[in-house]
Amino acid sequence: LTPVTNSPAEMKTSSVLLLALVGFAALFSVAEAVSADASHILVPDEATCAKLKTEIEGASDPFEKFTELAKEHSTCPSGKSGGSLGTFQPGQMVKEFNDVVFETGTIGKVEGPVKTQFGYHLIWITRRA
Repeated sequence: LTPVTNSPAEMKTSSVLLLALVGFAALFSVAEAVSADASHILVPDEATCAKLKTEIEGASDPFEKFTELAKEHSTCPSGKSGGSLGTFQPGQMVKEFNDVVFETGTIGKVEGPVKTQFGYHLIWITRRA
């Protein structure tokens, strides 16, 4: 085996490149959403929430079904507009809701049931930025 020897200039260049790559990767891993758009359906009990989720997941157009069911079943005033909550920032919603929208939820998929002090929610995240 022949030992690898690098000149001080080669080692410095390699170190700088490595630090740049690590810094670039860190930027992407810690970047957090600063806003989101989401809709929800709020109902008083978990059984109703689960039933509605099954209907949504079985629909040919799940988001269309979500907005339809929000209008029919949601106890929140946003139900009249298909459950749309518009754009909001982290911390504006109760913790359980916020955690799904900004941390664990998938964009374009029904999430829930999510229990909060207001009842049980189904959540549809349409955008996170």
